[in-house]
Amino acid sequence: MYKWKVVVTAVTFAKADPEPLNRLKAIGCEVITNSYGRPLTEGEMINIAQDADALIVGNDKVTSAMIRSCPKLKVIAKHGVGVDAIDSKTATECGVVVTNAPGVNSHEVADLAFGLLHMLSRGLYIANKATKEGNWLKPMGVGLWGKTIGIIGVGKIGLAAAYRATGYNMKILGFDCVERLEAKKIGIKYVGLEELLQQSDFISLHLPLTKKTRNILDQRHLGLLKPGAILINTARSQLVEYETLHKALLDGRIRGYGVDVYDFEPPQLHPIFSLENVILSPHLGGTCYESNIRMGNTAVNNVIAVLETRTPPNRINEVNLC
Repeated sequence: MYKWKVVVTAVTFAKADPEPLNRLKAIGCEVITNSYGRPLTEGEMINIAQDADALIVGNDKVTSAMIRSCPKLKVIAKHGVGVDAIDSKTATECGVVVTNAPGVNSHEVADLAFGLLHMLSRGLYIANKATKEGNWLKPMGVGLWGKTIGIIGVGKIGLAAAYRATGYNMKILGFDCVERLEAKKIGIKYVGLEELLQQSDFISLHLPLTKKTRNILDQRHLGLLKPGAILINTARSQLVEYETLHKALLDGRIRGYGVDVYDFEPPQLHPIFSLENVILSPHLGGTCYESNIRMGNTAVNNVIAVLETRTPPNRINEVNLC
């Protein structure tokens, strides 16, 4: 007889190592995993989780209707950081705790951001395709050493990206609502958004998605970028106004765009995805062996704490656990 039912919709949960899954089973949990291999629809989530005590989600949209359809639900644990796809207001009204796993994949996401930057700055996407086809093509690249990088969102991932930038002797500009002492110690200069966009050769986005940050790079702000700038987005796709970005990439004002995040996953086709100077990756910023184990265990720590009526380590909302 199981004590609790835990539904895991996060596709990559325990993918690197079964430890997080085994920990749930060890305390008497029945664990139901995602058999679709993709984020679930609202109907699919309701069908699989309506009698669940806990939910571990990935990039699924957790709606008000879904939460209200699960009367036994006690906790929604994000297998990741961003909780913008979870209706936290409804969760709070229903007494459901929402948690996340901050900082567990900071270095891995920063690694990917710089990987995308390397591909775009040196035209490796062109060179790879040409060489495989038997063409000896050498695209003219731009170097990273001594350039200026603008980091929009200087949280844990933004800081990790900044540390990497110091290895290239880059001037680092930062934009955030909070100025962190650690950031200043490694040489980040905080400036306004407009100044950052005007001065940066490379720009890396690391903001959460909120009402204030949605389309923060709109037509006016994208128009401020230096000619030939490279934009990297490993945060949220909705931070950028796509139609304006598409035009800027087409006419060459922006050298390239590297993106790991999308409005829908798998993404709906957009003309921007077919451009040669756009590099796509399937939201794999945190998909590394080390970070996958950390993320799974952090989600499990939060779930177990709530099931045992303890305060979870990474609570997002205020709910009475008694």
